[in-house]
Amino acid sequence: MTRMEEIMRAAADAGFSEIAPLDVSTIELMPEVREMCASNACHRYGKSWACPPGCGTLEECRARVQAYQTGVLVQTVGQLEDSWDFEGMKEIEQTHKEHFYALVESLREKKLAVLPISSGTCTRCAECTYPDAPCRFPDKALSSMEAYGMLVNKVCKANGMEYNHGPNTVCYTSCVLFRDED
Repeated sequence: MTRMEEIMRAAADAGFSEIAPLDVSTIELMPEVREMCASNACHRYGKSWACPPGCGTLEECRARVQAYQTGVLVQTVGQLEDSWDFEGMKEIEQTHKEHFYALVESLREKKLAVLPISSGTCTRCAECTYPDAPCRFPDKALSSMEAYGMLVNKVCKANGMEYNHGPNTVCYTSCVLFRDED
């Protein structure tokens, strides 16, 4: 079994709705996305080690990404009662994060060198130590694709994955980067 097949199987076992190979060369880290983070719409900018500026500069994120050759995109797609179903959105987001944490743990148990990049802000701790103390769980904290500067729909499109799944749906997208030779 190839590394890609192994990771795709682990992603399927974790319970994701959609899974696609990711060509790392299609990842563009954009200052404009980081500027959206700086607008602080999610209220996490400057409050988390996993969000800007705590997760590092675009150049530091780029160096991390470029250390890997390939990856896998994973999505959790859920049906909503209507476009105002915020409770449903939160439940689907929580399911996605649980699946993603399980995937990352299973890959690490296999001793694979991976760079997991999640959806949304890190939720490992109820309150982040940023900037007053080091991260409590640096090996478990997860930055989002947006925190890295990725425009998620663009990454999905470049890799043959749907981003919009129709009316009254929501999808959460994450990725795991890995090295071919490890």
